Parts: sequence; C-alpha cells; structure tokens
Amino acid sequence: MLIYGKQPIYYLIEKYPQRIETLYIAKELDKKEYSRLTRMGLNLKRIPNEAAQKMAKSGNHQGFLADIDGVEIKPLEKLLNKDFVVILSGITDVGNIGAIIRSAYALGVDGVVVSGIKHLNLETIVRSSSGAIFDTNLVIVQNVFDVVNDFKTSGFDLYGAVMDGTNINTARISDKRALVLGNESEGLSNRLVGKLDHPVSIEMAHGFDSLNVSVAGAILMDRMR
Repeated sequence: MLIYGKQPIYYLIEKYPQRIETLYIAKELDKKEYSRLTRMGLNLKRIPNEAAQKMAKSGNHQGFLADIDGVEIKPLEKLLNKDFVVILSGITDVGNIGAIIRSAYALGVDGVVVSGIKHLNLETIVRSSSGAIFDTNLVIVQNVFDVVNDFKTSGFDLYGAVMDGTNINTARISDKRALVLGNESEGLSNRLVGKLDHPVSIEMAHGFDSLNVSVAGAILMDRMR
C-alpha cells in the first residue's frame, strides 16, 4: 500500500517503523533528520518531485511517500468483549471516516466498525486519520443489521445520532455502549433507529439543526466516554 503526507508517515516512523517497506523523500531534509532516519534502518529513496507527484496522483504528498505493509482489518468478534465502540452505517466520505477514526482513538473508543460500503479506500483514510488507523481496531462488515444484532446480543446498549433524540448531556450512558452514526445526507434509516436503545442528539444553538457527521461523532464520543 502506498501512502503519502508527512503526518501519517511520521506517525509510522515514530511508532511502527517496521511497517515501512520503502520511504520516499521528495524534499530536502535537515542532515540530522536524514541521518536519524538512516540509523533507524529505514529503506530511504530520494526521488524528484515530479516522480512523487505521479506516485501520489497529484495529491499533496508534502515530500513524503511510503510503501507500507497495509492496514490490519480485525474480525468483529474482537470488539464484542470491549466496552465502547462506534458503528458507521453507510458513511461514504473517506475524509469523514478518517476524522471519526482519529477522534475515536483520541477519545478512548475501543474500535470502529465500518458498514454499508462496498469498497473502502484505506490509503486515503490513513491520511485523513493522521495515522490513528494503525492503532484502531478497525472492522469492516457489509450488513449493519448483522453488526448491531451481534452487539445487542453481547450486552451492548445501542446509541444512535438522530435529530429528535434525548439530549446527550442528560442521557444515561451504559458501561457497554455502541454509538451508531449514519450516512452524511440521510442519517440513520428508520429500520436502524428502531433497533436503538437510546436515540440521542446534540442540543443546538441559534436554531441551527445540522453538524458534519465527523464533528457530531466527536462530540457524542466525548460525552459518552
């Protein structure tokens, strides 16, 4: 897998350098920094910016690209004995998915389940999560109803973001809980809302009625931890 961008690559350099197969540098580095990377045993290759642009398909590589050994996808069973998980139902924007994963890791969520997407662009999510995906229990399951049923039978209470739910600031938060976040434009389906134990919402000011799903997810995660 090829990834690019300074932040996710340096995340790997500092935490999981063994996962980097080749590190491509397309900018001038401080001599001390270049020596440090060399001493770490990384396979470094200097390449011209034109080559880097081509490899990144004109993306903003910031002078850093890397071939890595991929992202580990965990089985759903790994999360059934945890305490706090986030389930994404039909969220399609990889920027939102990456931002949610980043927030989930920062706020102590035990894992993220992505459902309802046929193809997940993991390379882009590595960048939008700033590398947090490498420390997140990531599960991919196509059918969200299989997911929520498994969590319910494993003792989880299901919370879901809806427009007219209980204010998250006053909602009772269970020890074993799963937060379900819906599609950017349509939210959670009526069928899925019917599966929830606790429909919750964020109280808005100024008559405003909408937040980006990754922003709403971060607020709900923080209130629920």
